[in-house]
Amino acid sequence: MMNPPVTMKESHQRRLLANRYQLIDLVGSGAMGQVYRAEDKLLGGVTVAVKFLSQALLNSKMRDRFEREATVSALLGEKSNHIVRVRDYGVDEKEIPFYVMEFLKGESLSEVIKFRPLSLSRFLKISRQICFGLECAHKGIMFEGEMCPIIHRDIKPSNVLVIHDQALGELVKILDFGIAKLIQSGEAQTQSFMGTLAYCSPEQIEGKELDSRSDIYSLGVMMYEMLTGEMPIFPENSSFGGWYEAHHYAKPKPIPNKLRLPSALENLIFQCMAKAPDDRPQTATEILQQLETLEPHQAESQQETLVAAPKKQIDKSTARKTAPKLDDLCLKMTWPEDKPQQKIVFPHVIRVPEGNFPSLWVMLEEEDIANRLSSIRYNQFVFITNPHPMVLWITVLYHREHGPRWLPCYLDLKTSSGQRFARMLGESGLYWILFFALEKAKRCQHVLSTTIAPHQCQNLQEWADKSQLLRGGKPQITKRMLRQEFDKLKPSIENKLKTAYTTSRTMSKS
Repeated sequence: MMNPPVTMKESHQRRLLANRYQLIDLVGSGAMGQVYRAEDKLLGGVTVAVKFLSQALLNSKMRDRFEREATVSALLGEKSNHIVRVRDYGVDEKEIPFYVMEFLKGESLSEVIKFRPLSLSRFLKISRQICFGLECAHKGIMFEGEMCPIIHRDIKPSNVLVIHDQALGELVKILDFGIAKLIQSGEAQTQSFMGTLAYCSPEQIEGKELDSRSDIYSLGVMMYEMLTGEMPIFPENSSFGGWYEAHHYAKPKPIPNKLRLPSALENLIFQCMAKAPDDRPQTATEILQQLETLEPHQAESQQETLVAAPKKQIDKSTARKTAPKLDDLCLKMTWPEDKPQQKIVFPHVIRVPEGNFPSLWVMLEEEDIANRLSSIRYNQFVFITNPHPMVLWITVLYHREHGPRWLPCYLDLKTSSGQRFARMLGESGLYWILFFALEKAKRCQHVLSTTIAPHQCQNLQEWADKSQLLRGGKPQITKRMLRQEFDKLKPSIENKLKTAYTTSRTMSKS
């Protein structure tokens, strides 16, 4: 009797891959391939997931796409905690490509909403994390020497994983960049349809060139489903032609009144599903900023109401180009009526048509301000996670004759506005200091700008992402710990500034 043929599943199981990964069992399969649970023997048996390209797709084009999926996911996973992380890539002894990624225990969003829609508070938490992942992908990765935006092209509930963790709560990961498009300059996009019919944008179903707004359309369809448990659009039949007609011409169903959703949220969801890309929110960042205004329990903070408006943030190059205009704008600023006219420091977001930029507002005596205008500027950021994630933002203006003027303030990274402000600092790479005199408190007297070191920019963005996952505690305890750390840092910072001042004076005379 002949033995039955060995299936791909049986051939993969129980073998040691690349002399490192012990395959254990099959945990999932799809059109692109199979995913196995495995143990990384090199790292002491850490559980990982190994994805193989399907044998039915072993051609050069699919190999290239599979390798690109691994590359894209690896690079994006390093930038965002909301995208599955890829750790390794290789080809087995049968020339079948595979890549190794983190093993995630959780439920897909489709399973989460299968029997019951999400509550508003849970919807906002999950949606924000999805947007953080999309924001990262759409901004792009450095690939072959250029920054390339990534369009996912298959955003749907089954490609979003919700991980339950007792310590962290819920962590959301975007999966399956298998058909993602890496947009390189000078490269024509494939004129063909790829995606899932129920969630694809009108332009995607036509096979047109896509940008991030196509993913935003898919997100809008998914957000509707997350809140209602139903699809917003139904075709006359489930054929390609039926879905083509529905996405192009069918008006989404109204959201049931019984859900009592904020009108701003309904408007946002329907705006995401606009037929024309120009009528949708243009970036995931815009959606994030609108979602933040809808959070039911916004914590009190000095900058809480300052980042709510749906305006784009500016990056380093835009901020520097806009600097002269911003200086003039700052000098027209007036002291907020809700702030006491006393010696205080607080963060503030200033909005211009070019975007939002971070600033530090300071009130001092007029003579003290005059003494600081020729000072050396220095900044440093200190982050503490426990018992409450918070950043101490230290700005120092140092003058040899008048000594240091310390301008410390705090960013609470358990508030969405604190996270947003930290990211804004990291992305812009600089901020403006607006000086208001106690004697003339109404209008800004002087303005200075100061840059942030690249490694600190990176830290700020990473801290903001990390803080989403941390449990909040008692902010006053963390603030007290940061004050103690600040007192320890002051002598070393002052010595560093004394040396810098002496060096700068020596160089100016030579």
